[in-house]
Amino acid sequence: MTAGAGGTAGPVRRGFEIDEARLDDYLRELLPGYAGPLSLQQFAGGQSNPTYRLRTPGRSYVLRRKPPGVLLPSAHAVDREYRVIDALGRLGGVPVPRALHLCLDESVIGTSFYVMECVEGRILRDAALPEVPQAARPAHCEAIVDALARLHRADYRAAGLGDFGRAGGYVVRQFSRWSRQYLEDTEAGRNEDMDRLVDWLPTHMPGTERTTLVHGDYRCDNLVFHPEEPRVLAILDWELATLGDPIADFTYHLMMYRMPPLAVTGLAGRDLQALNLPPEDLYVRWYCERMGLDSVPDLDFYLAFNLFKLAAVFHGIRGRLIRGTAAGATARAYAACVEEAARLAWQQARRAAPG
Repeated sequence: MTAGAGGTAGPVRRGFEIDEARLDDYLRELLPGYAGPLSLQQFAGGQSNPTYRLRTPGRSYVLRRKPPGVLLPSAHAVDREYRVIDALGRLGGVPVPRALHLCLDESVIGTSFYVMECVEGRILRDAALPEVPQAARPAHCEAIVDALARLHRADYRAAGLGDFGRAGGYVVRQFSRWSRQYLEDTEAGRNEDMDRLVDWLPTHMPGTERTTLVHGDYRCDNLVFHPEEPRVLAILDWELATLGDPIADFTYHLMMYRMPPLAVTGLAGRDLQALNLPPEDLYVRWYCERMGLDSVPDLDFYLAFNLFKLAAVFHGIRGRLIRGTAAGATARAYAACVEEAARLAWQQARRAAPG
């Protein structure tokens, strides 16, 4: 399977076409080592930023672009994606695709875009890892935790990313961003559980937090595994990356244990022992060992917060569907999950603060 968008590539979807001849001419001039002719396919993933496989006789590349149409301010920041993977690639220690070229000239294909290497490997879309032999599943799970801890331990200042976000206040800012997006997207509608969470979360914020680089959407289907080994070759989809709270980032990934499979993967209700998957407490211990922590503080609050964030993401996709700017083949499935994700988030909030 090919990396770059969390899935296989197929025909370019209607409304997301690119002028291949124009792009080919541009890359011949500005991308070192590039030689056409060029053909394009679009990945099924990339719900926010449409993602394409660029095929040439000598090699393949991956292109991510802003979607066409009316966009929310500051959304779809492909230049930030490019900057963080380029910086981390130069720093070393964190598995990322090699960044090759950023184009902010919208006259080339109609929107800004960047090109990165095409990392060949396995993308595992289901957290139960059905494609992986049972005996190898714990090692794959530990590799997922290890790659995230590598990111959280990375020296972002040495990477030149000291101004990539603000130190401290990450959860408050994230809540402000996603609650505002939810409340302002009137076309996508309102939800009673989301409204409750908008009131509850600000009154239960954790007192302190560390600052590291965070991914913002760390899931198994945003990783490329080695074709055979339990080793992560590349972390994909960096649109939400910033400086932030590593516990919030880790628990966004950990919430798979608290949710059933929706349009995204979940493990709640599955027999982990029969599947030979680590229980939640072992998964947390692996992360703590790599980060030098005794435990994960405020775990239940962070899980409620991240389930709220997930519901807000689904809500935003619903709004983009209505406005005609959704950029993924599975966008309708995501949009249909708003109510269930919001229900789970409120359920978790009540667990974090009973009564």
